[in-house]
Amino acid sequence: MMDPYALGCIICSVLSLVALYNLVFVRKKYPASSAAATPSTENITTAAGECRSFNRHGDVDIIIVGAGVAGSALAHTLGKDGRRVLVIERDLNEPDRIVGELLQPGGYLKLIELGLEDCVEKIDAQQVVGYALFKDGKHTRLSYPLEKFHSDIAGRSFHNGRFIQRMREKASSLPNVRLEQGTVTSLLEEKGTIKGVQYKTKDAQELSAYGPLTIVCDGCFSNLRRSLCNPKVDIPSCFVGLVLENCELPCANHGHVILGDPSPVLFYPISSTEIRCLVDVPGQKVPSISNGEMAKYLKTVVAPQVPPELYDAFIAAVDKGNIRTMPNRSMPAAPYPTPGALLMGDAFNMRHPLTGGGMTVALSDIVVLRNLLRPLRDLNDAPSLCKYLESFYTLRKPVASTINTLAGALYKVFCASPDPARKEMRQACFDYLSLGGQFSEGPVSLLSGLNPRPLSLVLHFFAVAIYGVGRLLLPFPSPKRLWIGVRLITSASGIILPIIKAEGVRQMFFPATVPAYYRTPPAA
Repeated sequence: MMDPYALGCIICSVLSLVALYNLVFVRKKYPASSAAATPSTENITTAAGECRSFNRHGDVDIIIVGAGVAGSALAHTLGKDGRRVLVIERDLNEPDRIVGELLQPGGYLKLIELGLEDCVEKIDAQQVVGYALFKDGKHTRLSYPLEKFHSDIAGRSFHNGRFIQRMREKASSLPNVRLEQGTVTSLLEEKGTIKGVQYKTKDAQELSAYGPLTIVCDGCFSNLRRSLCNPKVDIPSCFVGLVLENCELPCANHGHVILGDPSPVLFYPISSTEIRCLVDVPGQKVPSISNGEMAKYLKTVVAPQVPPELYDAFIAAVDKGNIRTMPNRSMPAAPYPTPGALLMGDAFNMRHPLTGGGMTVALSDIVVLRNLLRPLRDLNDAPSLCKYLESFYTLRKPVASTINTLAGALYKVFCASPDPARKEMRQACFDYLSLGGQFSEGPVSLLSGLNPRPLSLVLHFFAVAIYGVGRLLLPFPSPKRLWIGVRLITSASGIILPIIKAEGVRQMFFPATVPAYYRTPPAA
């Protein structure tokens, strides 16, 4: 009978030879980078309690292009649901932008729904509870209708870069989400289906990444959107950004809108010691910063219209010279349903940033998409998935179209005009909101994303116009005032109806009549 010790030695030797064979020959034949490799995996428990495996060698379910607000939030949301996510971002350093700094209460509620509310913590974010509207030395305070919510529910304002970095950290903390720095140069297409992306790493390597679904979130300067939509980008104005220090807002914890000439000026806190000022300059060209024209414009045209409490800090900020500009883009959502790909965020849909609704729309879109994708275990049937996800474009409409339409309409109403009818509309809007009660609560609930009802928006908009006509005709109408009243109604129609047409009348007001509204998940 063989000695047990000798038998053990023989068994160990055989096992070692088998392991050596696998290491040398099998790995040589099927290297780790090939699709045939046997990848190392780890089990991921999803939010729904399912257990899925994540391929450490790079297999992904979803590729996300861009790690801004939309991309980072989406990566965390899908990763939490067990998807294997690769995020490719051009620059993973903290962004420094002058927009994307105000999150409306409706957006904060979506942030909570996505489990990302802690991303506004530890960045010196400030609560915002309403707006203060200034015109010709008068002002009115408009509070968000937050009575039925928890005391923590409010808007939030902050440094955009700090917020994005917090969301990137949160996304990359999930084991099945990988953030990689690189510039996506093109989408990889095969027979009309997007199979992945080609990108260049920070050390100039040209690489390709493949996945059944690619979501493009590369922002307002997207170089990929032309492949996936019909972009009709309008640039009605530019923002000139300053940071005011060592001053207090006239109404604490409020966004401030000054109905200036030629267009609005915004103030809101972005930290406990800083106030952001955004001066809207109509058109696509702004005075030159380098030759001093911008400083002169700000001091001579804008400064006299600034509230007295902010005047000295405004002049000091201009003298300090850290003046930045940003084109304000507007683009209705006009996607080409494309198998294997989807557009989101500012790459997909933009509106004038006057109302600070962009992040609210993006986060709401993510909630819609998450709910659509949750029942699907397999994303590889690109044509069926594409047909199913057409419902996304309809389901997002209540929130998106309300905020988009309001932003475009308010900007046009708030801009100064030599037209007597437009002047009356602007004054009527200020006076209507100053009435308080439902006259201010209704529009502010639309603005804040708490009441995403397009019909309510249209009713309030035309109520402002009718209120303006009433002011003209009382106490005694005259032919001139009657004519201005008629032109006021036609002017109001000319402002809002083209925006509604661009948004899609049927999807906006009658979504249940759109066939895509009833799409069911593809069979597993």
